[in-house]
Order: sequence, then C-alpha cells, then structure tokens
Amino acid sequence: MTTQKQIFEQQQSQVQRVKNSGLIGSINGSPLQDDREEEISKSALAMFRAKEEEIEKKKLEVRDKVQAHIGRVEEETKRLAEIREELEALIDPMRKEVSSVRKKIDMVNRDLKPLGVTCQKKEREYREALEAFNEKNKEKAQLVSKLMELVSESERQRMKKLEELSKNIESLR
Repeated sequence: MTTQKQIFEQQQSQVQRVKNSGLIGSINGSPLQDDREEEISKSALAMFRAKEEEIEKKKLEVRDKVQAHIGRVEEETKRLAEIREELEALIDPMRKEVSSVRKKIDMVNRDLKPLGVTCQKKEREYREALEAFNEKNKEKAQLVSKLMELVSESERQRMKKLEELSKNIESLR
C-alpha cells in the first residue's frame, strides 16, 4: 500500500511532466501563464486530494474487511472451543465420577494395608494359640489317660488287698 508521501511525490512528478511537456510555455511571468500555472497547481492539488480520499476509502474498506474477518475468526474459534469441549465430553462422560471413585479406592487401599498386616499378625497369633491349646489338650488327654490307668491300677491293687484281707479273715474264722 502506498503512503501519502509517495502519492504526493507521484503527483509532483506529474505536475513537472505537464510543465515540461510544453503546456506551459516559456517562463516570462505573464499573467496568463501565472493563471495557468495556478490552475495546474489547483488541479494537481485537487487530484492529490481525490487520490487521498480514494486511498482513505480503500483503507476504510480494508479495515472493515479485516474487522469482519476477525469477527468470523472469533466466531469460528468459539465454535471450535465448543466442539473441543463436546469431544472431550464424548471421550469420557463420567470423568468426574470415575476420578472420584478412583480417589475413594486409593483411600480404601491405604486403609486396607495396615488392616491386612494386623489381620495377618492376629491370624499368626491365633494359629500359635490354637497350636498351644491343642498341645495342652493332648497333654491333658495323656494325663487323664495316665490318671485313669493309675486309678484302675490303684483299684485293682485295693481289690487285691481286700481279697487277701477277706481270705485272711475267712481263714481266721
């Protein structure tokens, strides 16, 4: 796009060409020539102003086109953002709920670890206590059977003694 200075320089060169082409005769300062030069200057100035106005109109048109284009681009950007949001929603519609459930699962896992360790410890203690209980039960059963043997033996011996005493008493009679 040409600047105003360039346009002015172009118009000045056009004025020089008109002067040099012979439309303006000799420079001898006649009033006719001065009027003609003034007319040429005025027409050059009018031409310059017309060009300047034309440039200003084109500049406004271009600005309007750019503004309209920017408006369309902004609308398209908004539409693209909406489409992107819709696509993200399609990818994972339950994202928030899934995230919440995952956090809860992580919390429960953290709580489960010490409980699992405690449970294993208690199971080990239970097995040890059960083993000790079973050993004591076996020992008790052995002692009870030993006691039964001893009681039976004691009864046999007492019966034997009683029979002997009974024989001795009968032999004394």
